[in-house]
Amino acid sequence: MSGGSYQQSGVDIDAGNEAVRRIKQLAQGTYTAGVLSGVGSFGGLFALDGSLKDPVLVSSADGVGTKLKLAFMTGIHDTIGADLVNHCVNDILVQGARPLFFLDYLATGRLSPDVAEQIVAGIARACRENGCALLGGETAEMPGFYADGEYDVAGFIVGIVARAGIIDGRDIVRGDRLIALRSSGLHTNGYSLARRIVFEQLRLQPDSVVPELQETVAAALLRTHRSYLRAIAPLVAGGRIKGMAHITGGGITENLPRVLPAGLGFALDRSSWTVPPLFTWLQRAGGVADDEMFRAFNMGVGLILVVAATHADGVLRSLRESGEPAWALGEVTGG
Repeated sequence: MSGGSYQQSGVDIDAGNEAVRRIKQLAQGTYTAGVLSGVGSFGGLFALDGSLKDPVLVSSADGVGTKLKLAFMTGIHDTIGADLVNHCVNDILVQGARPLFFLDYLATGRLSPDVAEQIVAGIARACRENGCALLGGETAEMPGFYADGEYDVAGFIVGIVARAGIIDGRDIVRGDRLIALRSSGLHTNGYSLARRIVFEQLRLQPDSVVPELQETVAAALLRTHRSYLRAIAPLVAGGRIKGMAHITGGGITENLPRVLPAGLGFALDRSSWTVPPLFTWLQRAGGVADDEMFRAFNMGVGLILVVAATHADGVLRSLRESGEPAWALGEVTGG
């Protein structure tokens, strides 16, 4: 009887080593001054620079959900990596934090160094754009657990904020104003419903061109989740933001109340923005009710700021001068 091997059981150590070699080069391109260790160590080391008084670390973890199915269908994997980083950056940004470092977890049935390289290339690109070091991660090959050609990916981020600069919404009061920043598309939420409408009900393919959108299904659905760090960082530093809501799963309906103190509600001016064609197309094609659309999708609103009424005009002016098409969305009410 011949002896078995790890490769015969489905785990290719050589492919893993090749993936690590490629990933190492990508990660090194994101290193900031705080990085003390390289890829390959058992743990990543990062030194704080002492620039903040009474610093607080802020962490978050997330994935990209069933948007991965689009990557499997199209063979386009780099946008998934950028989605992952930007989503996590936004999740700590809403508390006033800037990112320090990022770690990723990639699990697959059969490791493809080419696919792994695409995913991590997107992660590295977004890390560089956000001033965040890709400090480490894990690539797990688990045959029999994932279908051929499929994988899952998760991200973990750590950022920093001065204790005095934490944004937690506690000072929000009735009459404060809501300011919206646009999304780039579905971001990373609502894909189970979107895929059902597009691929099951309409029976379209990723390369099908949608006249109303003037682009293919793949282009519309794979558009990268935006990072709001550059647009918002100057306002955070200026102390003019009382609260922020990253509009992810649950839409505006579920996410905005998370930053409001007990007893407060909100009123939106639905005429203040035109819902992007992607959402109106999905709603019409799928016969989806308004309430469900606002719970499943961001509807063109990726981030909401809560500011004092006296600061609203100045914040809007600052955003628009920086090239951000922000608008007055509504106000905080008494619940």
